Amino acid sequence: MLEVPVYVITGFLESGKTTFIREVLASPDFADGERTLLLLCEEGEEEYDEADLRRHNIYIERVENEADLTAAYMESLQKKHKPERVFIEFNGTWDSMKFCSSDWAKRWEMAQVITLVDGSTFEVYLQNMRQMMSNIFMYTELVIFNRCSPDQDLQKFRRTVKAVNTQAVCSFEDAEGEVIDIGKAQPPFDLSQDPVVIPDEEFGLWYLDALDNRERYDGKTVEFRGKVMIPRKFPENAFIPGRNCMTCCANDIRFMGFICHSKYTDRLKQKQWLDVTAEVRYEFVPEYEGTGPVLYARHLKSAEPPAEDTVLFN
Repeated sequence: MLEVPVYVITGFLESGKTTFIREVLASPDFADGERTLLLLCEEGEEEYDEADLRRHNIYIERVENEADLTAAYMESLQKKHKPERVFIEFNGTWDSMKFCSSDWAKRWEMAQVITLVDGSTFEVYLQNMRQMMSNIFMYTELVIFNRCSPDQDLQKFRRTVKAVNTQAVCSFEDAEGEVIDIGKAQPPFDLSQDPVVIPDEEFGLWYLDALDNRERYDGKTVEFRGKVMIPRKFPENAFIPGRNCMTCCANDIRFMGFICHSKYTDRLKQKQWLDVTAEVRYEFVPEYEGTGPVLYARHLKSAEPPAEDTVLFN
């Protein structure tokens, strides 16, 4: 029996979710008459033409309380509507992490999570609701910043998302819905050097840049200061030299770094600080669940801790 794909569209009130869903449902990819359930968890100023939706085999259900969004409730909707696909306009103030990781109806399967963000108010929301924004970004696959202006620091917007979810793709649109190409950010260190020296305070930016721009680093040698972490059941002669990174706020600090191979790993101590000189290669690594940067140490030297233990991404 085929699974029912579920598309979750999330974001705060007036972020453009309703307009986005209307456009998607009217697009050639989805205006095909398949029986569709549209689950609304909040309603803003924009509205749906329910009569027109029914003519296209699209049916609306509403959920007013987060606690009502249970597997049993979704199972009842499956029996009632027998949808071939489901769209959920999710309330951005609800716990998206809990929802995305909870049990759903038996046949429902997550297809995609898309987050809509009003670029004109993003920094205000980030200042006042940073943890909630981070929770939204954690499980999303695509973040669409709309109502942006080219004179905004859109690279900073992107880094804010990537600090929480390195796999998320970011797209930017202006007030008319035209795509803004922000290009690739230039890192604040000299890529022509050999080795490429990463300043202590720029480790977070280098970490994100190395994930996104293989062509910049593959085969190059880098030099940076990092703290040793050797996880249990880790490959022999391998460790992680990294830093504590603040992804959203002081309550959300994570250790981040890349796997490093060295024949001297058995001489290292947990949390020891090192000056690391290593060649960067890109390989499939099970711990990454994909291909990513892998370091091959050329030189390791004990070092003093940096002035600041925690680094930022912006």
